[in-house]
Amino acid sequence: MHDKTIAELAQGLKNKEFSSVELTQHYLDRINASDLNAFITITDEIAIKQAQVADQHIASSQSTTLTGIPYAHKDIFCTHGVKTSAASKMLDNFIAPYDATVSHKLNQSGLVMLGKANMDEFAMGSSNESSFYGAVKNPWDTNKVPGGSSGGSAVAVAGGLSAFATGTDTGGSIRQPASLCGITGIKPTYGRVSRYGMIAYASSLDQAGPLTKTAEDSAIVLNAIAGFDEKDSTSVDTEVPDYTQNLNDSIQGLTIGLPKEFFAEGLDDGVAKAIMAAVKEFEALGAVVKEISLPNSKYAIPTYYIVAPCECSSNLSRMDGVRFGHRCTDPTDLEDLYLRSRTEGFGEEVKRRIMIGTYALSAGYYDAYYLKAQKTRHLISNDFKEAFKKVDVIMGPVSPTTAFDLGSFKDPVSMYLADIYTLSTNLAGLPAMSIPAGLSQKMPVGLQMIGNYWSESKLLNIAHQFQQQTDWHAQTP
Repeated sequence: MHDKTIAELAQGLKNKEFSSVELTQHYLDRINASDLNAFITITDEIAIKQAQVADQHIASSQSTTLTGIPYAHKDIFCTHGVKTSAASKMLDNFIAPYDATVSHKLNQSGLVMLGKANMDEFAMGSSNESSFYGAVKNPWDTNKVPGGSSGGSAVAVAGGLSAFATGTDTGGSIRQPASLCGITGIKPTYGRVSRYGMIAYASSLDQAGPLTKTAEDSAIVLNAIAGFDEKDSTSVDTEVPDYTQNLNDSIQGLTIGLPKEFFAEGLDDGVAKAIMAAVKEFEALGAVVKEISLPNSKYAIPTYYIVAPCECSSNLSRMDGVRFGHRCTDPTDLEDLYLRSRTEGFGEEVKRRIMIGTYALSAGYYDAYYLKAQKTRHLISNDFKEAFKKVDVIMGPVSPTTAFDLGSFKDPVSMYLADIYTLSTNLAGLPAMSIPAGLSQKMPVGLQMIGNYWSESKLLNIAHQFQQQTDWHAQTP
């Protein structure tokens, strides 16, 4: 059953081939037998109760497409009555008193939450090694990383531990683990999915989205979670289409832009070969390919690593050992309480980014760093606007390499370079997705597709047409 897509599972539930309780128990058994460390919290009792309710709704024909489908929920979304830790010691004892909007919408759809997925601490990382609960292992090779920060979510799907999973993408954290684990992941346009109740890393960059086996499944889940939310000041009040409606449209005449900057030095030969083979498949479907340039994309890494740490230093200032979260024992005074609580509660990568951000925002450095980074961000966004005057979609690699070995990056700056192809879309707020496009040295390669604002339907259509012609999405570890 775990090899089936959401669409296939929904049909099986409708046809009474199995019940939601049976399906849920099947996934729970696989999770409990797994050594991939994909989950922080397994919500066995909640899952079975939700499955029982789902079976009642299906029996009385009061169900949606997603009713009774089990999923993994990234542990960055608040879930009422369940630990929400953001994979940090700081929040190891935090039981969320309310549901995030995404959590609420998934509950309304009748879904079954199997548990909270492991992740990089506060979504800061590209390998899922910064988690307080230990590194997640890639099911294709357990000596390699799954990518981050939504690594647990990606592994849950790729390893057959859940039908789909939620993720968040601040600088590539849906697309990169999707690529490294051989599944489909989409980051919607900034403002398309509510951020309310999603523990903030960088508020102007964070966006939630699904990790699934197929583009069709992503469309089904996006239908459930997209939409305006008055509780979120960054949510955009614009019409949400039915993302499944245009999946089968022809892509004849589609214009694909290949940025020359994405195929320069640093890209692994095996990854490049897989990407170009995928582009050839699109040409066979009637697409036209053009070389384009995104000249300011080379500044994406330094720009991101100023903007994101500045925002995280502000967002994480609330975690001080006073109102909630980890508190040191026997503080001598208020300063000692703050100092030791934050020193003990935060991991090394989180501390590093808080310090970078605090420094860049400090008096005398704000103009030199943060203000300049925001101006550069505008230039990066303008590059995309110019490109979309000439092409319908931009394609390229997600990551310069396939999954790397656990513990192989000792230098944090080298790790930051792994995000070179994904950061610019977050800085511009554009939708983008990763789809399985081949293998290199027996490890998955993801094709990145970047669309213009609010073009999620087009991206899903393009991805679905590719998946009708290839079987990379059906390959399993």
